[in-house]
Amino acid sequence: MRHSFHLLISAFFVFLVMSCSDSSVESIVITGSTTVAPVVADAALRFEEANPGIRVEVQTGGSSRGISDAKSGLADLGMASRDLKPGEEDLTSHCIAIDGVGLIVNRQNDVKGLTREQVIQIYRKEITDWSELGGKAGGILVANKADGRGTLEVFLKYLGLDSADIKADVIVGGNQQAIKTVAGDPNAIGYVSIGAAASEISSGTPIRLLESDGVVAATDSVAKGQFPITRPLLLVSRSDTSEETGRFIEYIKSDAVKDIIESHLYVPASK
Repeated sequence: MRHSFHLLISAFFVFLVMSCSDSSVESIVITGSTTVAPVVADAALRFEEANPGIRVEVQTGGSSRGISDAKSGLADLGMASRDLKPGEEDLTSHCIAIDGVGLIVNRQNDVKGLTREQVIQIYRKEITDWSELGGKAGGILVANKADGRGTLEVFLKYLGLDSADIKADVIVGGNQQAIKTVAGDPNAIGYVSIGAAASEISSGTPIRLLESDGVVAATDSVAKGQFPITRPLLLVSRSDTSEETGRFIEYIKSDAVKDIIESHLYVPASK
């Protein structure tokens, strides 16, 4: 009886150890851009289904976070919605898609488009009312992206401005926060991923994309190279990536996820 009891106790502890540690599952941690994250998250689910021994964890926080985490090893991969800059050359960039940065206004705003010079004047508070641009009278509420966001850096490069030049009324983080701000105020203006904005518009969110320098803000004009504010959507990695991480990079760059990229209204990098 005592022997059977000891066997039972031993079996219980073996079961407990096996339950608490599954060394067969490998994890890939990916952090960064809120623009890139939806594509990576959807691709990760499909990748996990085909590779049951691998778990992919996707976290946001902005392009700067993704690049910093990849450099320091806090993440296996970083997500960035801008090109790598000087000082970041120790990382390797993997372009998975192309996107545009579009200006958005509330659906009640009847201004059709803006030139680069007009946008500069708006963001420097040299134009402060929509009536100065042929719209209905109303003070312009300027929404700007927070530091560390790839979209901000792409936008500033297009305008030829520094962060100190911008006179913002509201600071926003990811695309969704910017869209929510503009959707809630008839006089607001902001800028976000064209893909993210187009998806929200198709779902009924009360915003509009403005033409930039006479070019329609749309996936098609980005694909044709016509839209003036475009940027790559990247995964970034160190040179010592694991075999599993390397497999995920190759997977997300392959035709296996082309439909996912297009469903988010981005342009596949191979296109």
